[in-house]
Amino acid sequence: MALKKGTDVECTVESIAYKGKGVAKLDGYTLFVPNTAPGDRVKVRVIKKKKRYGEAKLLELLEPSPLRIEPKCSHAPVCGGCTLQHLPYEEQLKAKEQQVRDHITRLAHLDGSVVRPIIGCESPFYYRNKMEYSFGTRRWLSQQEIESDDFVDDQGFAAGLHAPGRYDKILPLKECHLQPLLSIQILESVRNWCMTHDVPAFDPHLQQGFMRHLMIRNSVHSGEWMVNLVTFRDDPEIVQPLAAHLTAQFPEISTIVNNINDTLSPTSVGRYEQVLTGRGSITDQIGGLSFEIDANAFFQTNTLQAETLYKTALELAAPKGDEVLFDLYCGVGTITLFFAPHVKKAVGIELSAVAVENALGNARANGVEHTEFVLGDMKDTFHDELIAMHGKPDLLVTDPPRAGMHPDVVQRLNELQVPSLVYVSCNPATMARDLDVLNAVYEVECVQPVDMFPQTYHIEAVAKLRLRA
Repeated sequence: MALKKGTDVECTVESIAYKGKGVAKLDGYTLFVPNTAPGDRVKVRVIKKKKRYGEAKLLELLEPSPLRIEPKCSHAPVCGGCTLQHLPYEEQLKAKEQQVRDHITRLAHLDGSVVRPIIGCESPFYYRNKMEYSFGTRRWLSQQEIESDDFVDDQGFAAGLHAPGRYDKILPLKECHLQPLLSIQILESVRNWCMTHDVPAFDPHLQQGFMRHLMIRNSVHSGEWMVNLVTFRDDPEIVQPLAAHLTAQFPEISTIVNNINDTLSPTSVGRYEQVLTGRGSITDQIGGLSFEIDANAFFQTNTLQAETLYKTALELAAPKGDEVLFDLYCGVGTITLFFAPHVKKAVGIELSAVAVENALGNARANGVEHTEFVLGDMKDTFHDELIAMHGKPDLLVTDPPRAGMHPDVVQRLNELQVPSLVYVSCNPATMARDLDVLNAVYEVECVQPVDMFPQTYHIEAVAKLRLRA
């Protein structure tokens, strides 16, 4: 059958691929279909056609897979966040473990046997400590509204998450089961207050309006909640009454900050920040260590599973106690301080000045003295002067962003020839790419997948590397 864009076909989903998309085969040709489960018999429409594979849209579920379950959230089929919520958690884990194995074999060109069985999460719902919502002037219409014969207006104040692939349309959330339920209640309160007081959402086309994002953090151990109002301009006459309204309604909120992003960038990080109530940060714990977390500082999104992740990294590193440790992309110093009791000296390196300030404060607060933190871009900072100042590392941990390590950093690691290296990754695909280069100098002993984000396609992994003899 000659497939073309726009063709409707029937097929059976065989497996789950990267980003949680179902995989179907038609005469050897691969189709990726979101919101499907292995065993689903479906009718789909081809929306993208390439030489080796195509993308298809689910039109009708002809015969559901025995694996399929009813999602907990009504937004799951359209949100784009919980791409696996229609699968039992055990099946999600199988799919994720296989994804890591596929990346390791195809991209790192290693034997799949180095991948260990995945470590699951005890709490598959309400595990996030941070959610970032967006505001907009156009809302995403439901399928029922689209198919309606009546005119449906998509204009107005919308609050929720960006519709998949759309920066200008917002899916108005009424529920979300990833962060504790107080989060969605705060979102609803902000939405209602803004609409009642005629506070406009930011319009990215016209570059005007006021409300841009709402970021909510919560501490698992202290019970503190932080609200970050991200606005297009500084206007105390709007944000101060809103902050007073929120603190009166939700006594759990310990601090509210206002990030002002008056630039063209869609980021939730403001050009500058003001504290409206409280101290401007919250405190959480990992492995008995306390961490002060500002609005824009990086902190692992799943607090309890982060401890599992770091314990796994520590077990794989197996320090003897006399090592100099380098922790690349250290953030607020969580891994640096977690490892510190087990090494002679720990040096964290981080690009964000706010994160480094938090890391220094976290070291003081936890009484950890044999740590140092260096501010700078990894590709520019990880040089001979750094080695001369702190000594050559015996053990190195790297926990880069989703894009992986800069090629210059990977090359520097090969040149440095650290005896033991642990790679913590939030994107096994980019990790596998880096491992392929590192494999020339280091032997990859094992890769341990750890599920930090149930219901989503995201997966973390920890790789143990040792210098080749």
